[in-house]
Amino acid sequence: MKHHPPPGAVTCARRLRREMTDAERKLWRMLKESFDDWHFRKQVPLRHFIADFASHRAKLVIEVDGGQHDASVDLPRTRVIEDEGYRVIRFWNNEVLGNPDGVWAMIDAALHDRHPTPSPSPSRGGGQQKRPPHQGEGL
Repeated sequence: MKHHPPPGAVTCARRLRREMTDAERKLWRMLKESFDDWHFRKQVPLRHFIADFASHRAKLVIEVDGGQHDASVDLPRTRVIEDEGYRVIRFWNNEVLGNPDGVWAMIDAALHDRHPTPSPSPSRGGGQQKRPPHQGEGL
């Protein structure tokens, strides 16, 4: 059964899309350049929450957390989203900004339902995904 977002959620999501953080912008670029086949959307209303990024095709939600996030608050949110059939993965802002190759490897592993090695290997063959942009490249 499809759940429609509560009143005001779409307006809020549109505002959040315009006001993305640097980490969210960088991750959005990565998702569009490297994982475009999975059709990620940004600031997606799911039940009474707005997920940072979601692929309905992959049933994957990606959250980018800053210092304001708290595990005790995020856990119930994650459970509600998981009850909708999605897998939720989270990254801290500093991970997205400082370790894009590691973030890329975690997303690639989640999309292909495998467990990544702690340090991403230089070759990532097997998928159609493109390599992530180098750290020095802009947002």
